[in-house]
Amino acid sequence: MLPNPTVEKLYANAKLSKIELSNIVDAYERIELKKGNFLLEEGQIANQYYCLERGLIRSFVNNYKGDEITTNFFGTNEIVIEVASLFQRIPTKENIQALTDCVCWKIDFDAFQKFFHSIEGFREWGRSYLSGSLFHFKQRSISMITDSATDRYLDLLKQKPEILKHAALKHIATYLGITDTSLSRIRKEIFK
Repeated sequence: MLPNPTVEKLYANAKLSKIELSNIVDAYERIELKKGNFLLEEGQIANQYYCLERGLIRSFVNNYKGDEITTNFFGTNEIVIEVASLFQRIPTKENIQALTDCVCWKIDFDAFQKFFHSIEGFREWGRSYLSGSLFHFKQRSISMITDSATDRYLDLLKQKPEILKHAALKHIATYLGITDTSLSRIRKEIFK
Protein backbone atom coordinates (compact mmCIF):
# COMPACT_ATOMS: atom_id res chain seq x y z
CA MET A 1 0.00 0.00 0.00
CA LEU A 2 1.37 3.39 -0.99
CA PRO A 3 0.81 6.07 1.63
CA ASN A 4 -2.36 8.01 0.90
CA PRO A 5 -3.04 10.35 3.84
CA THR A 6 -6.20 11.78 2.26
CA VAL A 7 -7.98 8.45 1.92
CA GLU A 8 -6.52 7.07 5.16
CA LYS A 9 -7.88 10.11 7.04
CA LEU A 10 -11.30 9.49 5.51
CA TYR A 11 -11.42 6.04 7.11
CA ALA A 12 -9.54 6.94 10.33
CA ASN A 13 -12.51 6.19 12.60
CA ALA A 14 -13.65 3.06 10.75
CA LYS A 15 -13.10 -0.27 12.44
CA LEU A 16 -10.84 -1.74 9.76
CA SER A 17 -7.89 -4.08 9.96
CA LYS A 18 -4.63 -2.92 8.38
CA ILE A 19 -5.21 -5.34 5.49
CA GLU A 20 -8.78 -4.10 4.94
CA LEU A 21 -7.62 -0.47 5.00
CA SER A 22 -4.81 -1.31 2.60
CA ASN A 23 -7.23 -2.95 0.15
CA ILE A 24 -9.59 0.04 0.33
CA VAL A 25 -6.81 2.60 -0.13
CA ASP A 26 -5.44 0.65 -3.10
CA ALA A 27 -8.85 0.82 -4.80
CA TYR A 28 -8.64 4.61 -5.05
CA GLU A 29 -7.19 6.27 -8.13
CA ARG A 30 -5.63 9.74 -8.03
CA ILE A 31 -7.02 12.22 -10.55
CA GLU A 32 -6.31 15.87 -11.22
CA LEU A 33 -8.92 18.34 -12.37
CA LYS A 34 -8.47 21.75 -13.92
CA LYS A 35 -10.73 24.61 -12.91
CA GLY A 36 -14.00 24.22 -14.83
CA ASN A 37 -13.70 20.45 -15.40
CA PHE A 38 -16.78 18.36 -14.63
CA LEU A 39 -16.83 15.19 -12.53
CA LEU A 40 -20.46 14.57 -13.42
CA GLU A 41 -22.96 16.22 -15.76
CA GLU A 42 -26.74 16.23 -15.86
CA GLY A 43 -28.09 13.07 -17.51
CA GLN A 44 -25.11 10.89 -16.63
CA ILE A 45 -25.19 8.08 -14.07
CA ALA A 46 -22.62 8.46 -11.29
CA ASN A 47 -20.21 5.51 -11.32
CA GLN A 48 -17.83 6.70 -8.61
CA TYR A 49 -17.36 9.03 -5.72
CA TYR A 50 -14.33 11.07 -4.75
CA CYS A 51 -12.32 12.18 -1.77
CA LEU A 52 -11.09 15.72 -2.35
CA GLU A 53 -7.45 16.16 -1.38
CA ARG A 54 -7.12 19.75 -2.53
CA GLY A 55 -9.37 22.32 -4.14
CA LEU A 56 -13.00 23.42 -4.20
CA ILE A 57 -15.86 21.78 -6.09
CA ARG A 58 -19.51 22.71 -6.38
CA SER A 59 -22.62 20.85 -7.40
CA PHE A 60 -25.48 22.62 -9.12
CA VAL A 61 -28.73 22.10 -10.98
CA ASN A 62 -30.43 24.14 -13.66
CA ASN A 63 -33.84 25.41 -12.60
CA TYR A 64 -36.90 25.59 -14.85
CA LYS A 65 -35.63 28.91 -16.28
CA GLY A 66 -32.19 27.49 -17.05
CA ASP A 67 -30.47 29.32 -14.18
CA GLU A 68 -27.70 27.50 -12.31
CA ILE A 69 -28.53 26.92 -8.63
CA THR A 70 -25.67 25.74 -6.42
CA THR A 71 -26.67 22.75 -4.28
CA ASN A 72 -23.40 22.15 -2.43
CA PHE A 73 -19.75 23.05 -2.06
CA PHE A 74 -17.08 20.42 -1.40
CA GLY A 75 -13.76 21.34 0.20
CA THR A 76 -10.53 19.64 1.17
CA ASN A 77 -10.92 16.18 2.77
CA GLU A 78 -14.62 15.97 1.93
CA ILE A 79 -16.40 13.30 -0.06
CA VAL A 80 -17.73 14.47 -3.41
CA ILE A 81 -20.75 12.37 -4.25
CA GLU A 82 -24.14 12.44 -5.95
CA VAL A 83 -25.88 9.92 -3.72
CA ALA A 84 -29.15 9.39 -5.63
CA SER A 85 -27.50 8.68 -8.96
CA LEU A 86 -24.73 6.52 -7.52
CA PHE A 87 -26.88 4.27 -5.36
CA GLN A 88 -30.14 4.24 -7.30
CA ARG A 89 -28.28 3.95 -10.65
CA ILE A 90 -30.38 6.73 -12.22
CA PRO A 91 -29.37 9.70 -14.39
CA THR A 92 -28.47 12.71 -12.29
CA LYS A 93 -30.03 16.14 -12.42
CA GLU A 94 -26.90 17.64 -10.84
CA ASN A 95 -23.63 18.80 -12.29
CA ILE A 96 -20.41 18.56 -10.28
CA GLN A 97 -17.70 21.01 -11.34
CA ALA A 98 -14.25 22.04 -10.12
CA LEU A 99 -14.10 25.70 -9.06
CA THR A 100 -10.31 25.48 -8.69
CA ASP A 101 -7.63 23.09 -9.85
CA CYS A 102 -8.21 19.98 -7.73
CA VAL A 103 -6.65 16.70 -6.69
CA CYS A 104 -9.15 13.92 -5.98
CA TRP A 105 -9.09 10.24 -5.16
CA LYS A 106 -11.73 8.26 -7.04
CA ILE A 107 -13.30 4.93 -6.12
CA ASP A 108 -15.58 3.12 -8.55
CA PHE A 109 -19.07 1.92 -7.67
CA ASP A 110 -18.14 -1.73 -8.18
CA ALA A 111 -15.20 -1.50 -5.76
CA PHE A 112 -17.42 0.31 -3.25
CA GLN A 113 -20.04 -2.44 -3.56
CA LYS A 114 -17.41 -5.17 -3.09
CA PHE A 115 -16.11 -3.53 0.11
CA PHE A 116 -19.60 -2.73 1.37
CA HIS A 117 -20.67 -6.37 1.10
CA SER A 118 -17.45 -7.94 2.36
CA ILE A 119 -16.02 -5.64 5.07
CA GLU A 120 -18.20 -4.98 8.09
CA GLY A 121 -16.17 -1.93 9.19
CA PHE A 122 -16.55 -0.37 5.74
CA ARG A 123 -20.30 -1.00 5.82
CA GLU A 124 -20.60 0.66 9.23
CA TRP A 125 -18.46 3.58 8.07
CA GLY A 126 -20.79 3.99 5.07
CA ARG A 127 -23.90 3.96 7.24
CA SER A 128 -22.36 6.51 9.59
CA TYR A 129 -21.33 8.77 6.71
CA LEU A 130 -24.77 8.64 5.09
CA SER A 131 -26.60 9.29 8.37
CA GLY A 132 -24.31 12.28 9.01
CA SER A 133 -25.03 13.57 5.51
CA LEU A 134 -28.75 13.15 6.01
CA PHE A 135 -28.53 15.12 9.27
CA HIS A 136 -26.52 17.88 7.52
CA PHE A 137 -29.02 18.21 4.66
CA LYS A 138 -31.98 18.21 7.05
CA GLN A 139 -30.34 21.00 9.08
CA ARG A 140 -29.66 22.94 5.87
CA SER A 141 -33.31 22.58 4.77
CA ILE A 142 -34.53 23.86 8.12
CA SER A 143 -31.98 26.69 8.10
CA MET A 144 -33.25 27.88 4.70
CA ILE A 145 -36.65 28.42 6.34
CA THR A 146 -35.80 29.52 9.88
CA ASP A 147 -32.52 31.48 9.60
CA SER A 148 -31.93 34.86 8.04
CA ALA A 149 -29.81 35.09 4.90
CA THR A 150 -27.13 36.85 6.97
CA ASP A 151 -27.02 34.00 9.48
CA ARG A 152 -26.84 31.43 6.67
CA TYR A 153 -23.96 33.35 5.08
CA LEU A 154 -22.06 33.62 8.36
CA ASP A 155 -22.56 29.92 9.04
CA LEU A 156 -21.28 29.06 5.56
CA LEU A 157 -18.17 31.18 6.12
CA LYS A 158 -17.57 29.49 9.46
CA GLN A 159 -18.06 25.98 8.05
CA LYS A 160 -16.24 26.47 4.72
CA PRO A 161 -14.14 29.67 4.68
CA GLU A 162 -12.36 28.64 1.46
CA ILE A 163 -15.60 29.34 -0.42
CA LEU A 164 -15.13 33.09 0.04
CA LYS A 165 -11.74 32.91 -1.72
CA HIS A 166 -12.67 30.68 -4.64
CA ALA A 167 -16.41 30.70 -5.38
CA ALA A 168 -18.14 33.33 -7.47
CA LEU A 169 -20.61 35.45 -5.51
CA LYS A 170 -23.44 34.26 -7.80
CA HIS A 171 -22.69 30.65 -6.79
CA ILE A 172 -22.71 31.55 -3.10
CA ALA A 173 -25.92 33.55 -3.51
CA THR A 174 -27.82 30.72 -5.19
CA TYR A 175 -26.60 28.28 -2.53
CA LEU A 176 -28.00 30.60 0.13
CA GLY A 177 -31.27 31.07 -1.78
CA ILE A 178 -30.80 34.80 -2.30
CA THR A 179 -29.95 37.19 -5.13
CA ASP A 180 -26.49 38.54 -5.91
CA THR A 181 -27.69 41.97 -4.82
CA SER A 182 -28.85 40.70 -1.43
CA LEU A 183 -25.53 38.92 -0.90
CA SER A 184 -23.60 42.09 -1.77
CA ARG A 185 -25.69 44.03 0.77
CA ILE A 186 -25.09 41.38 3.46
CA ARG A 187 -21.35 41.36 2.79
CA LYS A 188 -21.21 45.15 2.92
CA GLU A 189 -22.99 45.17 6.31
CA ILE A 190 -20.75 42.43 7.74
CA PHE A 191 -17.44 43.84 6.55
CA LYS A 192 -18.05 47.49 7.55
